Order: sequence, then structure tokens, then C-alpha cells
Amino acid sequence: MAINLKAEIRNVAGKGAARSIRNNKNIPAVIYGEKKSPVAIELNGRDFEMLLKTPSLRTKLFQIATPNGKEDAMLMDIQYHPVSDAVIHVDFKRIDVKKPVNVSVPVEVVNVESSKGLKLGGVLNFAVRKVALRGLVNDIPEKITIDLANLNIGESVHGTDLVLPKGVELGLHQAELAFATIGGKMPEEADAKKAAAAPAAADAAKK
Repeated sequence: MAINLKAEIRNVAGKGAARSIRNNKNIPAVIYGEKKSPVAIELNGRDFEMLLKTPSLRTKLFQIATPNGKEDAMLMDIQYHPVSDAVIHVDFKRIDVKKPVNVSVPVEVVNVESSKGLKLGGVLNFAVRKVALRGLVNDIPEKITIDLANLNIGESVHGTDLVLPKGVELGLHQAELAFATIGGKMPEEADAKKAAAAPAAADAAKK
């Protein structure tokens, strides 16, 4: 579902104009892309700050209503004040909702407590926490989930193992990445090594 956002057109550019907008508790922003001229806009500061609480905001479709009409766009960048952390500028990129977009989304692991490998004493290495995806903006999920329940010691979940929504595919160089691995030794391996080491330790003690 698209996020609806209202914005005013900025007719005056420059640092002074941007400062004046921020003094009024609003946020200067820009919409660019799709081989069209950039449009400088002004966002309601309070409304946008509330939006920042929305999960996975950068995977969402924005429909920005301006006096010149509506723009379909995605959030590309937010600039913050280095001291106050207040938002001081926002960049949006126009998109064609009928064309695929490239987006990075977070990866989350579930069923850690019931994982076979972790119950046997394995150690989870959750190495890659974002995955690049390609698809229509309305098909892109907020996150990708990895189920650890049946993952055993020595096993990994690679990009090709991820469960993706219909119409969404992996981005470049994602297929062979090991997103999560359970390291360690199976109990029988550890016991066998202990048993093999015992006679050697006894011989060393005799010497």
C-alpha cells in the first residue's frame, strides 16, 4: 500500500530558503529521476517525523501530492543535522510502478530457540543481514525471514535458499552469499575426538 504524502512546491532554492523552511518546522526535499526535471518540494515536518516510525520505509511506494499533480516515488536519502539529529533534507526518486526496482531489505532469523543445530551446541553466524531484491515496488516485502528450526550444525542458508514472494528475484551477487550458518561440531564428532585424544594424553602422562 502506498504512503500518501502532501507537499508544497518550493519556488526559491538555496541555503537561505532551505533554512527558512526548517525554521518553520518543515523539511526541504527534492523529487528527481525518470528523465524529468527535479522538483524542489517542502514537507510538513511533523508529518514526516511521524512517518519515520514506519518499518522498512525505503521499500515503500510514496504517492506525493503537489500542486502540480501526484508523483510516484521511493525514499532514497535522509540527511540529518549532525548535532540535533533533526531531518534537514529528503531525497525522493521517481519510479514507474510498472517497472522493477532494486531495493535492499533486512533479513530476520526466526525459531532460534527451536533450531536443531543450536540445541546441539552449534553457534549461529548471522553474517548477512540485508538482501538486494528486484521486483515491482508493490511486490517487495518489508523483510525476508530465515527459519532456523531445521538448520543443523554445519549447514548454511544461501541466497538461493531464501523464500521470496512471487515476482521478486535476488539482486546481483546475492545467490551464493551465506546469510546464516550454524558452526560447530556434531556431538558424535566431538566425542570421537575426545576418545581418540585420551590414549595419547595417557601416554604423555606416563612419560
